[in-house]
Amino acid sequence: MGRVARASALPCGVADATPLLTLAGVPLGVLDLAPVPDGSTVGAALRATIDLAKRTEDLGFSRFWVAEHHGMPGVASSSPPVLIGHIADVTRTIRVGSGGVMLPNHSSLVVAEQFGMLEALHPGRIDLGIGRAPGTDQATAQALRHGGPDDFPRQLTDLLGFFTGQWPEKHPYQKVHAIPGEGNVPDLWLLGSSGYSAQVAGTLGIPFAFAHHFMPQNTLPALDLYRESFRPSAALEKPYSMIAAGVVCADTDEHARFLAGASALSFLKLRSGRPGRVPTPEEAAAYPYSPMEQAFIEDRQSTQHIGAPNTVIEGLTQLIKQTGVDELMITTQTHDPADRQHSFDLVAAAARALGGLGLHGLDLTSLRCASSGVPPAPGYLADDRQASEVARDQGTAADADIHGDAALLRPVHVLQVKQQRELVHDQR
Repeated sequence: MGRVARASALPCGVADATPLLTLAGVPLGVLDLAPVPDGSTVGAALRATIDLAKRTEDLGFSRFWVAEHHGMPGVASSSPPVLIGHIADVTRTIRVGSGGVMLPNHSSLVVAEQFGMLEALHPGRIDLGIGRAPGTDQATAQALRHGGPDDFPRQLTDLLGFFTGQWPEKHPYQKVHAIPGEGNVPDLWLLGSSGYSAQVAGTLGIPFAFAHHFMPQNTLPALDLYRESFRPSAALEKPYSMIAAGVVCADTDEHARFLAGASALSFLKLRSGRPGRVPTPEEAAAYPYSPMEQAFIEDRQSTQHIGAPNTVIEGLTQLIKQTGVDELMITTQTHDPADRQHSFDLVAAAARALGGLGLHGLDLTSLRCASSGVPPAPGYLADDRQASEVARDQGTAADADIHGDAALLRPVHVLQVKQQRELVHDQR
């Protein structure tokens, strides 16, 4: 597949960066919700997310995405483009994006303008993950003027049109231009937790990211459907998929389970109509769970990866092999931001150690040292952020429900991470 050379996203004078972090040959990324701990503030939560982005860049994670949620006291990431701008300003090499922007909450033109501006300011580093759920309750969705899932196909094709400036003949938006979106195209991903988005992503020939962390029962069917429905496009020759996995890693299995209780209780309260800020693990441990609530939490945590480094790495490795994904994102929620950061430190150290020791050769003492803030050795400069060519896709729409009145599939950028991995290997 051809690639268009792009200018380095790094400022002058930057000579090295951390080697790309992988597990089982798959790059690792981060999904964050800017969780708001009980007793803290929204401002502190947002600053903790920005600090985490800087730290995970130093650790070698490939992407840092923030989600869009509304009306949730424990989640501060209601405006991904604003937070992405702050994160991109204080980082140098890590790709920053949305996981995702809920398109029905927004005008496609505004999204194209916002992410086009981000791409213009940080060329080759911006990802736009698109979802079709409201990311909130029904009343808040109405306040957002949520267009509903039925309008999603039209919005998606409009978004692609605004980015490329290419429209079907006599389209009403032919003379509308998204400035600076037109021509400044971020890498576009379609997000989903069901087969619908998987099929749309496959038909359009764009990357697909699945929400395994909260809909694990649909993961394999959705990935199969994406691959079966995939059509080569200007963006991709082959299917390219990623999933997000819930992780809490600590020095011991017992302490990890203790810390994970906070997010479990937070999710339980959310699902039972009592949303709040992230409780302390002490509150979670003392909470009087009913048998039904306890079963709910056990079921949720059974598909998460909670434990010491060996436990977490073994589970994630099995997940990668089971799903065959091209990338893996990790999402972690704890009450204390320091515990969240330490979890990523331990995962990164274990993944790096695994490359030379094998899973059962990991030494917890060395992992603690590696995650204590010792600067990593300089290595591969991860600024070869080159996207695929921007050219009109030759495919045609086979399903009017997916493509609406836009007959031509429009091209998108996609980061060729597989080529990055090959370059990393060659330079080691």
